[in-house]
Amino acid sequence: MTTSILPITLQAIEDDGFHISTSIEINGKKALMIIDTGASKSVFDENRIHEFVGHEQFEKQDKLSTGLGTNSMESKTVNIDSLILKEIEVKNYKATLLNLHHVNLSYEKLNLAPIDGIIGGDILTDFNAVINYQKKELILTKK
Repeated sequence: MTTSILPITLQAIEDDGFHISTSIEINGKKALMIIDTGASKSVFDENRIHEFVGHEQFEKQDKLSTGLGTNSMESKTVNIDSLILKEIEVKNYKATLLNLHHVNLSYEKLNLAPIDGIIGGDILTDFNAVINYQKKELILTKK
């Protein structure tokens, strides 16, 4: 069993609450991710993914994605060779890509760094995620 402890940042969003973020590696490059326990699946920004996978051909999905304030968002997929979550590596991850420009535009207005994606329920449940707010840690366990 492998346990991975990722430091998290609690980012105040104006006076409306917090976003939780952490850093991971995508194909050996550092990426900033929001942790969203309400997201069913992890997604990556289709505009920023080129920094990590080059200009690979993305596969357009037939079905529309829901969430992020809409139920009609087109999605694409791409294979990510390596996702590293501290001590845990996920190889050949079939990633869903969405246009997260609106999220990054909001972050820019708040003088925050842009995000590369969102860690959602697929990864969080696969690795029995525990968020320790007091210690500011995301704990993942691979069986």
